[in-house]
Amino acid sequence: MTPVFAVVGHPNKGKSSIVATLAQDDSIAISSQSGTTRINESLTVSIGDTQYTLVDTPGFQRPTAVLAWLQANAGSAEQRADAVKSFVNDGHCQQAYPDEVQLLTPIVNGAAILYVVDGSRPYGAEYETEMEILRWTGQPSMALINPIENEAYVEPWTQALRQYFKVVKVFNPMAADFDKQMAVLESFAHLKDDWTASLQGVVAACKQQRIAQQQASLELLAGLLSDLCSYQLSQKVLTKSQAELLRPVMEQRYFQAMKDKEAKAHAALKSLYQYHHLESGIYDLPFEDNLFDTEQWIIWGLNRKQLALAATIAGAAAGALIDVGLAGQSLFLGALGGGLLAGGSAWFGAEHIADYKIMGLPMGGYEVRQGPIGNRNFPYVVLGRFVFLTQALLRRNHARRDVLKIEEGDLAEQIDQLPAGQKRALHSAFERLSHQKPVTNLDQVLQPLFI
Repeated sequence: MTPVFAVVGHPNKGKSSIVATLAQDDSIAISSQSGTTRINESLTVSIGDTQYTLVDTPGFQRPTAVLAWLQANAGSAEQRADAVKSFVNDGHCQQAYPDEVQLLTPIVNGAAILYVVDGSRPYGAEYETEMEILRWTGQPSMALINPIENEAYVEPWTQALRQYFKVVKVFNPMAADFDKQMAVLESFAHLKDDWTASLQGVVAACKQQRIAQQQASLELLAGLLSDLCSYQLSQKVLTKSQAELLRPVMEQRYFQAMKDKEAKAHAALKSLYQYHHLESGIYDLPFEDNLFDTEQWIIWGLNRKQLALAATIAGAAAGALIDVGLAGQSLFLGALGGGLLAGGSAWFGAEHIADYKIMGLPMGGYEVRQGPIGNRNFPYVVLGRFVFLTQALLRRNHARRDVLKIEEGDLAEQIDQLPAGQKRALHSAFERLSHQKPVTNLDQVLQPLFI
């Protein structure tokens, strides 16, 4: 049996936002205008082989009149649940109280109750009418305090809600991280014994899905880095003058193709974390149109000093192999020499991102080639932009509807925090990428930056 939860409360208290965040679905309609939800909207959340259903309901509109009707049709406590069912099925009530009928229908059909209030607004006795109606249903319930603007009235709300609900949680759907979302789902498991095993399975599946998303994002990034660092365009022409005339066209095609590859990977990353309606474009990355502007590379990649150090580490790693081969007889001069050589040439060619080459063909004519990029900083730039997009998505909630803007990060600082062995592996891998050499375990090398 699939657990079902009706999300109920006063209008404009963030019910739809809570549904969107818990369901990890950014297609849920959310508006600051009161009464956006007019009819029940059921959403079944499936994770692996597990699932549960959230029902977004209209807000209470005339609770006082509804409670009066119920009291007139129930003489004692054992009749209250039946009175609520009669209310839902009564034709006159369906016409006079459509919002309350919609709200109560899933509950009388067996749904548990998630009652949502705004912790930034004062508690008022008028809410007790709503809570009393919900208590009449006899269904298991919990309350969620949503501090929409601040937490000024969370404590009074907590004290009042505990009089009606066994479980009371503070939950901000706009700011709750993954762990807080899981904590709420774990609380669901305690509402109804028949659902405990199923909901524990949901939580376990969510955590496993998170691990799978991380691995998939690593594989996506590894593929992007390998593709961008090795990509080149070629075109055959008859004469050398034709080749020279083709230069601006090839450059434009090449750089546009590279930008498209990165944009496609970023879109796939958003989809991987179930952001299907997240507004995209230049707002996602402030310098998306400047992927090849070396003056901006310091924002996403490494500065000259850091790049020289990275190249030195990578060169030292290569040079150290000489020492091993000579059984240490070189007194580690190979490591030192390799490091200095790599460091000294780290910034060389920064102004020439992707060379344009003209080569004669054995059978006559010429072949022109644009790319690949050999600059050592380029893979770090691609990495930095992907890492900061990933971090922005992980910090974001599916209830938010604003445009995603990514602040500048410090990739070098994150790399510096890695253990020496992981740092060396990363720099060595990127040294190979900058020379268009394959890195078979690139996703594993990148993993420490995503933990």
